[in-house]
Amino acid sequence: MRRLAARGAAGDAEEVAAPAADSTDCAQGRSPSPWRLIDVCAVWNAGVFLSASDWEGASSGVARRLNEAETLSSVWEAELERLEAARPRRPGSGELGPPLRMARPQAAPWVHAGFLLCLLGLGGAIEIPMDLSQPPTITKQSVKDHIVDPRDNILIECEAQGNPAPSFHWTRNSRFFNVAKDPRVSMRRRSGTLVIDFRSGGRPEEYEGEYQCFARNKFGTALSNRIRLQVSKSPLWPKENLDPVVVQEGAPLTLQCNPPPGLPSPVIFWMSSSMEPITQDKRVSQGHNGDLYFSNVMVQDMQTDYSCNARFHFTHTIQQKNPFTLKVLTNHPYNDSSLRNHPDMYSARGVAERTPSFMYPQGTASSQMVLRGMDLLLECIASGVPTPDIAWYKKGGDLPSDKAKFENFNKALRITNISEEDSGEYFCLASNKMGSIRHTISVRVKAAPYWLDEPQNLILAPGEDGRLVCRANGNPKPTVQWMVNGEPLQSAPPNPNREVAGDTIIFRDTQISSRAVYQCNTSNEHGYLLANAFVSVLDVPPRMLSPRNQLIRVILYNRTRLDCPFFGSPIPTLRWFKNGQGSNLDGGNYHVYENGSLEIKMIRKEDQGIYTCVATNILGKAENQVRLEVKDPTRIYRMPEDQVTKRGTTVQLECRVKHDPSLKLTVSWLKDDEPLYIGNRMKKEDDSLTIFGVAERDQGSYTCIASTELDQDLAKAHLTVLADQTTPTNRLAALPKGRPDRPRDLELTDLAERSVRLTWIPGDDNNSPITDYVVQFEEDQFQPGVWHDHSKFPGSVNSAVLQLSPYVNYQFRVIAVNEVGSSHPSLPSERYRTSGAPPESNPSDVKGEGTRKNNMEITWTPMNATSAFGPNLRYIVKWRRRETRESWNSVTVWGSRYVVGQTPVYVPYEIRVQAENDFGKGPEPDTVIGYSGEDLPSAPRRFRVRQPNLEIINLEWDHPEHPNGILIGYSLRYVAFNGTKVGKQIVENFSPNQTKFTVQRADPVSRYRFTLSARTQVGSGEAVTEESPALPNEATPTAAPPTLPPTTVGATGTVSSTDVTATAATTEATTVPIIPTVVPTTIATTTTTTAATTTTERPPTSGTKTHESAPDEQSIWNVTVLPNSKWANITWKHNFGPGTDFVVEYIDSNHTKKTVPVKAQAQPVQLTDLYPGMTYTLRVYSRDNEGVSSTIITFMTSAAYTNNQADIATQGWFIGLMCAIALLVLILLIVCFIKRSRGGKYPVREKKDVPLGPEDPKEEDGSFDYSDEDNKPLQGSQTSLDGTIKQQESDDSLVDYGEGGEGQFNEDGSFIGQYTVKKDKEETEGNESSEATSPVNAIYSLA
Repeated sequence: MRRLAARGAAGDAEEVAAPAADSTDCAQGRSPSPWRLIDVCAVWNAGVFLSASDWEGASSGVARRLNEAETLSSVWEAELERLEAARPRRPGSGELGPPLRMARPQAAPWVHAGFLLCLLGLGGAIEIPMDLSQPPTITKQSVKDHIVDPRDNILIECEAQGNPAPSFHWTRNSRFFNVAKDPRVSMRRRSGTLVIDFRSGGRPEEYEGEYQCFARNKFGTALSNRIRLQVSKSPLWPKENLDPVVVQEGAPLTLQCNPPPGLPSPVIFWMSSSMEPITQDKRVSQGHNGDLYFSNVMVQDMQTDYSCNARFHFTHTIQQKNPFTLKVLTNHPYNDSSLRNHPDMYSARGVAERTPSFMYPQGTASSQMVLRGMDLLLECIASGVPTPDIAWYKKGGDLPSDKAKFENFNKALRITNISEEDSGEYFCLASNKMGSIRHTISVRVKAAPYWLDEPQNLILAPGEDGRLVCRANGNPKPTVQWMVNGEPLQSAPPNPNREVAGDTIIFRDTQISSRAVYQCNTSNEHGYLLANAFVSVLDVPPRMLSPRNQLIRVILYNRTRLDCPFFGSPIPTLRWFKNGQGSNLDGGNYHVYENGSLEIKMIRKEDQGIYTCVATNILGKAENQVRLEVKDPTRIYRMPEDQVTKRGTTVQLECRVKHDPSLKLTVSWLKDDEPLYIGNRMKKEDDSLTIFGVAERDQGSYTCIASTELDQDLAKAHLTVLADQTTPTNRLAALPKGRPDRPRDLELTDLAERSVRLTWIPGDDNNSPITDYVVQFEEDQFQPGVWHDHSKFPGSVNSAVLQLSPYVNYQFRVIAVNEVGSSHPSLPSERYRTSGAPPESNPSDVKGEGTRKNNMEITWTPMNATSAFGPNLRYIVKWRRRETRESWNSVTVWGSRYVVGQTPVYVPYEIRVQAENDFGKGPEPDTVIGYSGEDLPSAPRRFRVRQPNLEIINLEWDHPEHPNGILIGYSLRYVAFNGTKVGKQIVENFSPNQTKFTVQRADPVSRYRFTLSARTQVGSGEAVTEESPALPNEATPTAAPPTLPPTTVGATGTVSSTDVTATAATTEATTVPIIPTVVPTTIATTTTTTAATTTTERPPTSGTKTHESAPDEQSIWNVTVLPNSKWANITWKHNFGPGTDFVVEYIDSNHTKKTVPVKAQAQPVQLTDLYPGMTYTLRVYSRDNEGVSSTIITFMTSAAYTNNQADIATQGWFIGLMCAIALLVLILLIVCFIKRSRGGKYPVREKKDVPLGPEDPKEEDGSFDYSDEDNKPLQGSQTSLDGTIKQQESDDSLVDYGEGGEGQFNEDGSFIGQYTVKKDKEETEGNESSEATSPVNAIYSLA
């Protein structure tokens, strides 16, 4: 897209320059969309760049000429608009006839000004600064054929410059015109422009003739063109009485106009006497000569009369001829309008059918001559019944599709800008169902003189050589005549330094006396060309003509031209340097023109800087500097979208813009291409437009314009408002419905960098309204011939703005959709290629995976044509080891894969893939983690086979030390064997997180051999083999049971962490082995509920800890985990700064991931809500950079507590321990008894001889129940073993002993309560006799 840059005044410090417009665009007169801004060509007149004020003045002058318009009545205006394209061209020139002066939209003046300025660019010799002596130069003159309005004063322009200022005089009809003698004629001050004033009377016709202006100073004379002055004429129509025209129905008819001759020729159009335009079609149409032709007359043609109208441009008058009245003779007396649409209308009305015949031109052949550069208009009008169709052909070739255009219902062929290769024979073919005829037109192309090499001003230093060249072409070949200072060269004084050689004048060893103005006049019978070129001899050192240290601001990736206007004689050489150093800038991205301008073909960020131009000749040098600033383009990255809404709702149209922050951004909105008034119901924000309470008047197209002082971007969307309405009765409901016909006549307009407007003509809906239009596109670079959906539009529109991607050669087609189905696609539109830009995205689905153990293949999804944005799309692939943080490796790839070789086995890599084209690189890509190739894993570690009882076997193992890839599981093969008998091999496959397995034994005597290996995607690795242990004291059974496959209890079951060795209990009485009762094991389930276990909870004595050395760069190490059954404490070390936040991430065996954010310095961290007996993986990483992470560690929570004493009571070690304790207590009691007996007291045994019954339950398990009072010494006894005697309570009370009086006295009545055990006052249930609990009594019972 070409964007505008408005230049400031030449002396402004903040002069703004835009990238120069494409010279080919300017030369071809392309006009961009009014809302897209164009770069103006760098302009210089004869070598010196015009200042801003100069070319702005030129553009305003063009605008003044372009904006002349006058409003006619609305009735005439529509008709004149249609006829303007057919207005004649004046013979002998390439100009159109005078434009129709009517109010109509004009192209923006700057478009035409830019075109005019571009034509002046980069051509001609260097212009002399006005402060130096120089011959005169014509700067402004009237056109050669100057037609004036007789009601206005006559103005004949002639302006010139020179030093000293030139004087002027005129000739009329080749004779001196004495301005001073005519009171009506005056000459403007400091100008040669003639003004002829008729306010005091006089006839303008008296001044018609051929005028020529002469501008003279002491260095020479310059001439203007020969200006032919004519006064516009608009004669009246002669009075005439026209009889009614009587014609048979079906016959051909020509109504002649024959307008009076005018100057210029009038514009002809037909209307009725009531000022209604005549409807024209292929049957009734107006010819180029103004006549009205009826191919066949129908009875309905009598319904109106026919009047020829002639519009004269300069007098602004329309003259009307007396109307023709038609009388149609018919065989069908009634004018039945229903017959008009009859498929055989003519036979229905009794009209005989006829073969075609030509009404214009007559005969079968004719010839036509046209001048080069004009438009060729060929016309064929035929009669016949039915109305013939016209087709055009060229013999020996095709019609020039880029210049040919059919008009007047195919009756006229117009070929614009005719050239010699368009000459030849053309023929029109008129045909109907009765037959066909043809007419051949021989076209001859002649040419008025046109320049091949126009002479330019020649500036020489004394003693230098030079030449003036005047080359022109034409048909016939033009002649060349040289003049000097307005006189024929043959009559001029001789000059020994001058030599004439046909169309060239050669100067040798020029001197000051050689200064003069030379004229070259080349002519033939069709016209002439006149050019002035002066020869100036100067001796001037170099000088710069532009302000110093200009600031130029340009938009990134555009093209720009840095101007350095200079002058010197001899002509200086100019060189450019950047930032005051380096070699001369020329070649590659730079191009230096002959006038010294430096063109940068595509601006990049690195082009920003200070540019210095240095002009040098033999007399010295001069330099100037230009500071170039590169700005980011303005882009709408989120555009408003088409919306359909109901009345009363709220609609928001987004318009988000990205622009250079140093430029002021202005966002404005248009509605239907007119400035939008922001009322109470609308709210305009920086990035959106909100409409509250949408009404029907809000429907339309909305355009968002984001502009800075350098460029702008726009986006358009359509808002459709649904009105509340009842559904009318559909009169077509009973008609058959079908798919719509294909759309036709696709046209591309409003061509811009990122958008284009597509317009089409809908086809017939076939009784089912069109609901949608689907626009598809095809590009010819990546997927030629493949059509993709671009966008979808409502069925009510036939024009839409399509948003485009850069550097795509688009071709569009449209499909109509109704409720029946889709139409056939339309014929494709013409192609439109958008300009390029750097990619705005990078390839997706980037992966890094190994295909071998020592490589990594990096792959991605390649970008398509709409995201390439430029030629030579390629990808910059970068990779590096993740842990080492080494420097990036880089390679450029044109495909969609790259293989990195010689990599370690299964190592993580950081990968980036960035798109790049010839316009630049895409945005910074995201980093993706990939892995090099996998290998076979090592063997699982610590493979343990445990046999807690004779029913199950527990297997446990740890992950391999070197996984060499992603573990996908474990394979376990095991077989039962008993001596030489081997059972069937069983294969089990486990998930990668499983490290335990329980096997249900099929019989209690067989052993098992287990082989375990880990698997990666490459295959199974090294295996480890273990056998189940042999049972101690295992008796050989009388008969071996049949070998059965073991039953799997649970794949993820856990057992007690205490190993139980089952022993067979035997007696001396029998040899039959007794299988002990196996303690039942509760198996954990794999559901999300809390797992059941038989493990007794134990406090953690040690945790999981990683020991690492502190790295040099930021890292996390030494992660320590102290787990319990339902929680775990986490600590770690790091070298981050204060205030750094971390995240603890842990995953359980069910692959449930949880994270805990941790504020800085908040250690230790406690993880709660953990499941007992579950395995967890854990890592710690930085919250700000997830790439900085600790190594992954694994820990397991302890099992939950259960109040089941059966397991420990049956353990051998526990039984032995209890027996040892009982034995020790027994020995201590014996010692205590002996010592107490030696104290002289009578034995309790004699006082109370109550034997212990064998039914005492406390003897069964060998336990004794001791209370605190059992340790009290008896009264009167010796000191206890520890040498202390506690103070006893009063012995007088009998309440403290026994239960009442029973059992308190012996048979002899003696009191022994102080020797019995005192009852526990809180005991509610006990033994029948307190004496039975006494250890002393127990010991006596053993005596």
